[in-house]
Amino acid sequence: MGISEDLKQSRFTTPTSKAIVNIIFTGNWMMQQQYELLKPFGLTAQQYNVLRILRGQQNNPITVLGITERMMDKMSNASRLVDKLLEKKLVLRRECPQDRRAVDVMILPAGLALLEEIDQVQIAWEKNFAGINTVKMEQLNEILDEFRNVFTNN
Repeated sequence: MGISEDLKQSRFTTPTSKAIVNIIFTGNWMMQQQYELLKPFGLTAQQYNVLRILRGQQNNPITVLGITERMMDKMSNASRLVDKLLEKKLVLRRECPQDRRAVDVMILPAGLALLEEIDQVQIAWEKNFAGINTVKMEQLNEILDEFRNVFTNN
């Protein structure tokens, strides 16, 4: 089904406006899919994002500010998310030795183990897109990057 059928809207003012609506609609659909995927693990998409950022640090601490800079959802409160993950015993928080005003965060083995479990479910879910070939996926990534780069190049 296309965006016109999904939204029961036969006309868009321009192909660009249709693309923008399609991206927003698809992004919301994708987020809902991720929420459902993460629900059995007791995580929100933002908490999952923080854990993935921490895993990417490869056992090197990162400040809450550093996490915020890497978050997909820039409106997220990284400090509050770290607190929630701390309660779940998935991360460790400690005073930064270089800057006592900053807080370092590291992922704990329990957090890494949880991510490994989620990875398996995520990989299985991604198989739903196997019918879309690699070339088209690469083109999609390039087009999405172009959409965002329009604003960084102006």
